[in-house]
Amino acid sequence: MRILTVNVNTTESMTESIAESARKVAEPGVDIVGLTPHFGAPSCEGNMESYLAAVGVMDAVLSYDQPFDAVIQAGFGEHGREGLQELLEQPVVDITEAAATMATFVGRSYSVVTTLDRTVPLIEDRLQLAGLMDRCASVRASNTSVLDLEADENAAIQSIVAEAQRTIDEDRAEVIVLGCGGMAALEAAVREQCGVPVVDGVAAAVTVAQSLVRLGLKTSKSRTYAAPLPKDLTGFPFGR
Repeated sequence: MRILTVNVNTTESMTESIAESARKVAEPGVDIVGLTPHFGAPSCEGNMESYLAAVGVMDAVLSYDQPFDAVIQAGFGEHGREGLQELLEQPVVDITEAAATMATFVGRSYSVVTTLDRTVPLIEDRLQLAGLMDRCASVRASNTSVLDLEADENAAIQSIVAEAQRTIDEDRAEVIVLGCGGMAALEAAVREQCGVPVVDGVAAAVTVAQSLVRLGLKTSKSRTYAAPLPKDLTGFPFGR
């Protein structure tokens, strides 16, 4: 089995960090391949960058020339999952939806702790669209940028832990969801300091993707995710 973990930004070190976190939970024999878009922003922290990332992710997947069994879109609250599902029969798993769904199995309510406040509405919209907002106690920002996660991991952990503790104390959250693919390596530290279950979206998505492949489930082509109509798309995909 081969699973593509596609970073939504162009920071190669973050792609490798995401892929490494995915490999830690992958079953034996599962090949995890990290992909980086050929174009886009070094970090996605707003609607414009997110829409650009959606095209970049589709381009990266279409440009990959080896067989694969599933795709993980490793960006929290990002656009584009539906486009990938139209393009592919293989299962496409978004880390936002995977993490929130996992959280509902281990607690009555969950809170998302993300990076900057400007990304909170994007995450809320994605959860609302997925039908997962009813169990969400809150979406809070740690005011740690995506690139800060790599620049100073200890400071990032403390900022995330502080906000996570507020969701437990003030919002009555029972589970914490880490709201950024770049937070994948921080799950154990946050769980240890907060004392509640902590869900990392990358790990959750790998687990879901593996299960879908094992069950032989593919993306429905009945209506919503039917293949795009055959057209001459000028200049796309870019990476070919």
